[in-house]
Amino acid sequence: MWTVDLNADVGESFGRWELGDDERLLPHLTSANVACGFHAGDPATLRRTVAVAAGLGVSIGAQVGYRDLAGFGRRFIDVSPDDLAADVLYQLGALDALARAAGAKVAYLKPHGALYHAVTTHPEQADAVVAAVLDFGRVPILGFPGSVLLERAVAAGLPVVAEGFADRAYGPDGRLVPRSEPGAVLTRPEEVAEQALALVEAGEVGSLCIHGDSPGAPALAAAVRAALAEAGLTVAPFA
Repeated sequence: MWTVDLNADVGESFGRWELGDDERLLPHLTSANVACGFHAGDPATLRRTVAVAAGLGVSIGAQVGYRDLAGFGRRFIDVSPDDLAADVLYQLGALDALARAAGAKVAYLKPHGALYHAVTTHPEQADAVVAAVLDFGRVPILGFPGSVLLERAVAAGLPVVAEGFADRAYGPDGRLVPRSEPGAVLTRPEEVAEQALALVEAGEVGSLCIHGDSPGAPALAAAVRAALAEAGLTVAPFA
């Protein structure tokens, strides 16, 4: 029987600005990519988020990004490798402190937004992320299949998990369709569940992602979870 993880981005609200419905989304997940305060998330929000995740037995991952609250981490920043490694290590440590206060820990890392896309092809930034993980404690890295980041992580002896996006459209080249293009985000539960099964059956991913800021994310996650169970798949965290 195949085992697959179901992850989503959470903890991205900031102060009075609310994004997503983490309370309804988290029960459907096995792993939570929690913001670390650089692209989104204030300390109080992050503390509440990791506490809820820990109480549900959901694995906590550090969703690290560029220092870009105004742009929600979706703008590429040509930061130096040394600065990026320090920024990533800082985010890992901060979230881990909050997680440990809730009786849990940071179990893996996943880059966010523009950083996620950059490290698929940018060797220097990928190496900086890997260096930070090595300094932090060799946790698994969750990333795009075939990315430079996962290649560099494997070379460094780190465990890696490739993921697929259940709620994002893919282009003919196998990359995600840019959010600026029509149809880039899938919003119907049935089409999201269908894509999730296709990704798992292709055998290239060990985790499926639902974006926490997608319209109706809890319903999408519930649909995916139900489809996986109906297909006889075990849904469990990878870390």
